[in-house]
Order: sequence, then C-alpha cells, then structure tokens
Amino acid sequence: MLSKWINKYSILLLSGALLLGCTGETENGKTVVAEVGEKKLYLSDIASVVPAGTEKEDSTVMIDDYIRKWVKKELLIQKAEENLTPDQKNLAQEIENYRNSLIIYKYKNELIKQRMDTVVTDTQIETYYQEHPDNFNLTQNIVKAIFVKVPNEVANPQQIKALCSDTSVEGLNELREYCLQYAKGFDIFADNWVDFETVLKNIPQEITDPAQFLQRNKLIELTDADYYYLVSIQDYKLKNEIAPAEYVSENIRNLILNRRKIEFLKQMEENVYTEGVRKNKFKIYNGKTDETE
Repeated sequence: MLSKWINKYSILLLSGALLLGCTGETENGKTVVAEVGEKKLYLSDIASVVPAGTEKEDSTVMIDDYIRKWVKKELLIQKAEENLTPDQKNLAQEIENYRNSLIIYKYKNELIKQRMDTVVTDTQIETYYQEHPDNFNLTQNIVKAIFVKVPNEVANPQQIKALCSDTSVEGLNELREYCLQYAKGFDIFADNWVDFETVLKNIPQEITDPAQFLQRNKLIELTDADYYYLVSIQDYKLKNEIAPAEYVSENIRNLILNRRKIEFLKQMEENVYTEGVRKNKFKIYNGKTDETE
C-alpha cells in the first residue's frame, strides 16, 4: 500500500522538494526530497502526509508545507547547535529527570488503576456534603423546569400548562409525547437542576432580575408572532445559597476520589520507603557517620 502511494505521489513530492532547491537524488535506494546540512528528508518519510483521495493541487500544497516546516525545524536545530555552549547542549540530566518523572507517573497510574478503590457510595457523598456545606455555595441561579415552544396555530395553553403540572413518570411521558408531536422545541428538566440562564435563552424576552423573578413567579408565559412559550418552574435555588446535594454530587465524587488518590499515593511512597529500610536498599551519609537504613 505504501509503495503504491509513493509511486502515485512521487512526482508531486519531488516538485515540492525542487521548490526548496532539492535535487531529488537517490541515496541507498531512497529518494531525497530535502537536505539541511547532513540531515536528509526522504520521500518515504512523508508518505503519510497526504490522505487518500486528496486532490492533486491540495496534495502539492500539503507536501510543500510539510517540507518547508521540516527545513525550518532543522535550520533552527542547526543554529542552536552552532550557538549554544557544550554545557547548554548537555541535556543528559534533563532527559534523565524527564524519564524518571515519566516512569514514576506511569507506575503510579498503574497502581491506581489496579489497587485503588474507586467506588464512592451515595452515603459517602451525603456525609461529605453534610460536613462541608460552605464548599458548595452556588455561583448562579439554578432551577428544575420545563420549557415548551409550540407554534401558535396548534398551541393550547391550558392543555400545555396542565401537562406541565403533572411531574409523575406517566405525566412527563405524556408531556414528552405531546411535545414530540406539536412542539418546535422543548426541554424537560423536572428531575435535574440546570442553570436558569440556560432556560432563559429559549424565550424571546429578557428578565433583568432573575433572582427576584424566581421568588415571585412559577410560570413564564409568552407569545410572539409565531410561537407560544411556556417555562414552568418546578423548583429553584438562588445564587449564594447552598447547592442541592444532587446538583454537586458528581463534584463531590471527584473530590472524594482525588483525596483518596492523594492518600493512596502518599501511603504507597511510605510503603516503598519502608521496604527500602527493611531490605537495606539505601544508605544516607550525614558527613559524620555512615547511616545505613
């Protein structure tokens, strides 16, 4: 497959290379399309640049762009090599530090996946919520609500309001069936808390004081030239009040898991150290005595 691709686009690749002054020479059976100093870019190196089915003109642009970027990168590397001191170019310690950090990170992640308890019960969530209520003050007004938008010619406001007033499973199913048949748009948040602003975006009128409105109204009922709009407020909580437990339950779950992860990793490090002591795996020199642990 690769050889077919190379044969198909070899002329395009070489044309792109020639734009950059390359000769398209062959070296050890491989076609060179660009060269910077002793570094060479081969035709086979850019075989995956152009997706199958790409137009000829687009292919040429993509290939030329890839080659130019490769040349710029190599020129920058060359310039850096010429201007940095040997000490500045000695990256052995940085590479070792990076490798060590990466391998420790991967090891910790594997231990977490294999051994850490990730089950968080509803009781644990409720306990955390009760113990840290001040951590869950709302930053916006939230509601449980129903929104319905129906064309004026088929709207029956009394029927729609009656349907919205029944939040039983059967009632919501009936409302959903009605909306699927007649509504231009609808959202049923009777069992879920949502940002009140998200609901207000659906109606053609600005409410300047949402908090005051929620305290005084259970319904928003509007019409324009084409539609009848109804928002039925089932429940609400205002900004700066303590959020309902179910609204922040997922956040609490993540907080518990994060705390558990921190404790797990801390204990893991202590266990590794204890094992090192038990097996005499290290020595600590304090300048006066040789302390072996």
